Amino acid sequence: MPHYVILGNWTEEGIRRVKEGPQREEAFRKQVEAAGGKFVLSLHTMGAYDFVTVVELPSDEIANTLALRSGQMGFVRTTTLKGWTSGEFSQLVQKL
Repeated sequence: MPHYVILGNWTEEGIRRVKEGPQREEAFRKQVEAAGGKFVLSLHTMGAYDFVTVVELPSDEIANTLALRSGQMGFVRTTTLKGWTSGEFSQLVQKL
């Protein structure tokens, strides 16, 4: 299943209501699982991004839908990266 790395920042509304962050993260975890995916990791970070989340999802379409749904709520802005594990990358380069 494809991996997605989600880089996120709080919006002004999101940081004002940051105490609700854990509940929103749990709701996102449930959305990922309901979509047939796996919530792998979430880190709250310092620097250019406020958090980094890694999920496995069945398709790009599902990843995009979840990202759009999160954005609609108005608490975060995200950038999503599709990623490959070292093993998956090795298989790709063997085809070169």
